[in-house]
Amino acid sequence: MAKAKTAYVCNECGADFVRWLGQCTECKAWNSLSEVRLGTSKSATVERRGFAGATQAKVQTLSEVDLEDLPRFSSTYQEFDRVLGGGIVPGSAILIGGSPGAGKSTLLLQTMCQLAASMNTLYVTGEESLQQVALRAQRLGLPTDKLRMLAETSVETICDLADREQPRVMVIDSIQVMHLADIQSAPGSVSQVRESAAYLTRYAKQKGVAIIMVGHVTKDGSLAGPKVLEHCIDASILLEGTADSRFRTLRGHKNRFGPANELGVFAMTGQGLREVSNPSAIFLQRGEEHGNGSVVMVIWEGTRPLLVELQALVDASQLANPRRVAVGTEATRLAMLLAVLHRHGGLHMSDQDVFVNVVGGVRVTETGADLALLLAIVSSFREQPLPRDLIVFGEVGLAGEIRPVQNGQARLNEAAKHGFTRAIVPAGNRPKDAIPGMEVIAVKNLQQALEAI
Repeated sequence: MAKAKTAYVCNECGADFVRWLGQCTECKAWNSLSEVRLGTSKSATVERRGFAGATQAKVQTLSEVDLEDLPRFSSTYQEFDRVLGGGIVPGSAILIGGSPGAGKSTLLLQTMCQLAASMNTLYVTGEESLQQVALRAQRLGLPTDKLRMLAETSVETICDLADREQPRVMVIDSIQVMHLADIQSAPGSVSQVRESAAYLTRYAKQKGVAIIMVGHVTKDGSLAGPKVLEHCIDASILLEGTADSRFRTLRGHKNRFGPANELGVFAMTGQGLREVSNPSAIFLQRGEEHGNGSVVMVIWEGTRPLLVELQALVDASQLANPRRVAVGTEATRLAMLLAVLHRHGGLHMSDQDVFVNVVGGVRVTETGADLALLLAIVSSFREQPLPRDLIVFGEVGLAGEIRPVQNGQARLNEAAKHGFTRAIVPAGNRPKDAIPGMEVIAVKNLQQALEAI
């Protein structure tokens, strides 16, 4: 019998070495290398589990590829389906991440209990006992008579039992506690997470089982584990939410079967997560008092517009270097826009502290919020409130020009549906047909926008 070959893998960055080193030469981490056995054992295991179908593949031209729509089935939640691109695709590997307590396990348990009524499902828990999962399901009032459960962390055992159960959907909670017998490092290490995810993804493709894996996140909010984990799966989703808010946003970061950056909104209640079909309504819960520095903007999330309130506070600074604080948007972009406001708007704020906040915990990354941010700052600086029925969107260039944004007509229609009667938009987004009940002011540069307010 041939001697098994070994390699050494860094638990921090995943770099491979032929011999053990005290320090990884790639990431400079000390004592981070673990021994991994190589050879034919894994390939033999793969063949025994029916994964040797690659030899049966055939070469064909691109024109011969079947272009029929991928068969999908609903997750029973429209917001979840929206983020997935229209539903769950059989044979897909989906990774759902989120901070502790965000509701990942709760959302998947609700989904699996609903799906179990119409198809075979399997929920694999590696972090909790079956009694803990059953208590949560009972507290949420979920139907539990048909959902198949398994408490296991061995990937080989899970796939063996899945061959007998033949589920259409399988949940792995979580990928960080799964392990393969051929890998010598501890569960949660880079090599274990990488190989376990690759093994499960290969099983999903060969058997046509949709596998949803739960992943942990690091302190900065990114998915824990090697970056190759996000490359081997088909969809990467993050469930985001703060401890002081009952709302959770499900955001797609990668999707091979639909649009990325799609957004779904849920509300955490005593009965679990509930869908929010009209997110703009919850983010526009404004008080009776309408102060300075507040404006409503229309941002584009995935395939739909979203109305959110942006607030700004400008105050005289007592520091040599005034503060620039941005919550929900980029601080570097705030500094750039303040320079544009000074150069092309004539407003000097080098001695002022500027604070910007996007209400509701929404994270805004698109440039269509530039004009709204500047007008909110001017409103606070001049101590003049903006009209309550005004919405604003548009990108601001370094030369002071107002650039158009995508889907301008859809943004205006969404604002009109929520009762807004005035809008300041880029000239390139001027609607071809008048919108009933709405006055649209199209501006070409920052000076025209300031004159409009």
